[in-house]
Amino acid sequence: MTASAYDFESVSLDWLRAKPGVKWDDTPDALAAWVADMDFAPPPVVTAALQAVTARGDLGYPHWRHYTGGSGATDAWVERCAARYGWQIHEADTHEVNDVVQAIQIVLHLCTSPGDRVVVHTPAYPPFLHSVEDSGRVVVPVPAVRSAASPTGWVFDHDALDAALVAAPAKVLLLCHPHNPTGHVFSADELRSLAAIAERHDLLIISDEIHADLTYAPLVHDPIAKYAPERTVTIHAASKAFNLAGLRYAIMHIGSATVRAAMATVPGHLFGATNLMGAVAAEAAWREGDEWLAAVMAHLDAQRSLLASLLAAHLPSVVYTPPSATYLGWLDCRSLGWGDDPSVEFRRRGVRLSEGPNFGGEGHGFARLNFATSSALLTEIVERMAAG
Repeated sequence: MTASAYDFESVSLDWLRAKPGVKWDDTPDALAAWVADMDFAPPPVVTAALQAVTARGDLGYPHWRHYTGGSGATDAWVERCAARYGWQIHEADTHEVNDVVQAIQIVLHLCTSPGDRVVVHTPAYPPFLHSVEDSGRVVVPVPAVRSAASPTGWVFDHDALDAALVAAPAKVLLLCHPHNPTGHVFSADELRSLAAIAERHDLLIISDEIHADLTYAPLVHDPIAKYAPERTVTIHAASKAFNLAGLRYAIMHIGSATVRAAMATVPGHLFGATNLMGAVAAEAAWREGDEWLAAVMAHLDAQRSLLASLLAAHLPSVVYTPPSATYLGWLDCRSLGWGDDPSVEFRRRGVRLSEGPNFGGEGHGFARLNFATSSALLTEIVERMAAG
């Protein structure tokens, strides 16, 4: 089935504005291109699975393998990891949670102490920074550098990181792979390098791979746990690739025996239980949603190129490298002379973008644009951004 069969181009602005979700409801006076939700209905297979649950009339305690987890989505994800990523894992090493950030905070809380240093590639997804700093840990930044020689347009100096850790050790490498907000996809060579650094400096790796299924060909997603299996916690969800964030479901694979032992000391109810509808939706997406995913990826691929053309025509001084994964454009607006937060001026012009400074020091002068919408609406977004 083609992208057009799913009507990704038939997004109605009236329908979007009527949605109660935060992306549009919190932006009544502007076009919303900020929070990372797509402007599309979820995959039909997911809608059908959710409707089947309500039709059965049973929203009581689900009969899963154990009370706090072990839903059918676990098996679906384990099978998907083997088939899609060539990554062989066991269900016994998984744990279901409500979202990726919860999983990150659980591991940081159990396995680090206030004052410990945590390596983060920057600019960084804001909850990464908050999870580290609000818990009294210290961010060790690894800044992104734009590079025409890189297949993704970005590089990170891991040799400098290696040297810096000799002088000032850290406890954790908190990885966002693929990277948000640049869309960088870490290559096998980069992952080997990071795994070697983690081994030399005894770093626990926490890898958020929520955007894995949004990697554009010819690049492919490669889990870092394949290179550091015994020191990695990998966190995944169907929420970004299949547009299901509000259903609150994620899953973690715990390769580190230290983390497994630490989690075993905590009463299971402390972490909460998996949401029935979230697990049903994730299982349906992972088992039956790949046709929809291929179609939406074809649409998003066209959108990332369209954004480049629109910016070249209307805002040529804004520097944009089409992402190698995600549906997020990281816009360098420093030449516009609008200060640290150019999103303020774009909001005045009728478009809401994500504020660059929220992504850390490297985000000053930047803004993040969500292009997961129709081509007509993306065109209007950029035209409004340019109209001053």
